[in-house]
Amino acid sequence: MPASERLGSHLKRAEQALNATKTAVLKPAGLTVAQYAALLHLDEHPGISAAALARLCGVTPPTMNTVLKNLQDRDLIVRSPHEWHRNVLETRLTDAGRAVMAEADAAAVRVERALGAEFTAAERDTLTGLLARCVRVLEEQRPESR
Repeated sequence: MPASERLGSHLKRAEQALNATKTAVLKPAGLTVAQYAALLHLDEHPGISAAALARLCGVTPPTMNTVLKNLQDRDLIVRSPHEWHRNVLETRLTDAGRAVMAEADAAAVRVERALGAEFTAAERDTLTGLLARCVRVLEEQRPESR
């Protein structure tokens, strides 16, 4: 099967283009795409654990721990023990984190809006549905871990 006929190749190219563009627009805020994703989800889910944040961001827990350490070193987040589960650290944005998040989000939203503007509302709905079907089929094809 030639690469031009493989849907995975087209999906990968689109993902790479999106990541490269977001990398460029996030650079002035001093964030990587992974750091931005973490701040975005922390903004929506204050106090979330690192493990839950890793799931939302689609990265492994060790990767998320590295992302969080880098954000913490820049004083963009604080981590503190959960009130009841002392072995779980809650993560929250600092004021500086909220400011960096706002700057980065404005840039990322411009990218998302430009991408969305290329499609009609019906096409966006169709594309979203088609991508959801891709995810479902790929998850069904994934061998179970043993």
